[in-house]
Amino acid sequence: MQFKVPQFLEIEDKIFGPFTFKEFAYLAGGAGLCYTLFKLLGIWIGAIPILLIAGLSGALTFYHPNGKPFINMIEAGIKFASHDRLYIWKRHLNKVNKQEQEEMKAAAVLKQETLQNGSRLSGSKLRDLAWSLDVLDMKKEENN
Repeated sequence: MQFKVPQFLEIEDKIFGPFTFKEFAYLAGGAGLCYTLFKLLGIWIGAIPILLIAGLSGALTFYHPNGKPFINMIEAGIKFASHDRLYIWKRHLNKVNKQEQEEMKAAAVLKQETLQNGSRLSGSKLRDLAWSLDVLDMKKEENN
C-alpha cells in the first residue's frame, strides 16, 4: 500500500492574492494604524510616525533576507539585546620566525648564565659583550 507524502510543508499558502495570511495581517495592521494616526494627529504632526509604521509594515511584508521572514530578524535582534553575553579572551601566541627564536634562546641562555654566576652585567660589561659578539660575527663571516 502506497501513501502520498506531503511535500513543500514550509511554503505557506497564498490566501489573499499574492500574500499569505501573515503578510496580509502585517499590511492591514500597518495601514489601519497609519490611518488612525492620520485621523488623530493630522498629516503634518503624524507624518514621521506614519512613515515609520508604514516602513516597518512594508519590511515585514516584502523584505525576506536570506529567504527568511523579516520578523525572524527582529526576534533575533531583541533576543540578542536582552540576553546576557559571556566574553572569553583566548591568548594567541604570535608566530616567531627562526632568527627571532634563536635570538630569544640566546638571550635566555645569557640571562641564565648571569644568574648562575651571581654577577650582574653593568652597562660597560654589556657594551663589551655586545662588541665582542659583533667582532666574533665579523670574523666568522670572513672565514666563510
